[in-house]
Amino acid sequence: MAELLAAARARLESDGSAALSLRAVARDLGMASSAVYRYVPSRDALLTLLIIEAYDAVGEVAETAAADADRDPAQTWLEVARAVRRWALDQPYSFELIYGTPVRGYRAPDDTVRPAVRLWGVIIGLLMAAADGGTLDPAGPDFDPTGRMAPEALATAGFTDPTTVSDEVARIAVRSGTLFTSLVGAISVELFGHLHRVADDHARFFDVTIATAAAGVGLRITLD
Repeated sequence: MAELLAAARARLESDGSAALSLRAVARDLGMASSAVYRYVPSRDALLTLLIIEAYDAVGEVAETAAADADRDPAQTWLEVARAVRRWALDQPYSFELIYGTPVRGYRAPDDTVRPAVRLWGVIIGLLMAAADGGTLDPAGPDFDPTGRMAPEALATAGFTDPTTVSDEVARIAVRSGTLFTSLVGAISVELFGHLHRVADDHARFFDVTIATAAAGVGLRITLD
């Protein structure tokens, strides 16, 4: 399976996710295409394994960065965002697989949900830590949080029974979407070349983007 996934990752890099083929992977491994089906039942199943692997990788990067940062929640979020950016620049095809254009005709199974929300768990956890510590500034606009955040994301953040979450906490969880989308968006515009002749220093431009979005949900990041 390790060799199979390594060959699939290489094909992902050379051909893209939409063109991923079990036949091509089998050829790279020197196997008959029929032999690959003993390990994975379909191309979509192989794609799912790669997606889970990528989500777990970025989730681990975020969790490690959050645990290693000996700073307040706002500055810790900047360190987490920087770590995810470094991972994406090092693994651009894995980032594109999970945060880029969806593969046409592929429907992700439920197996991908828990790995996918690991990053969300880190984000919600940092916002909750800021709220508990009194460093989360009031953020607007106000809204009814009912049904706006999936139970899986709340569970990953430590709320085992989402039905008992208060409206205040639910609003914080929903606002975590601002941090998530600014992170994915800031990395995407850099990876896909949209900063050409826009920003000379991509790292500093990224920091400002992250800090600006964070201010909107009440996290005040100080840039060096």
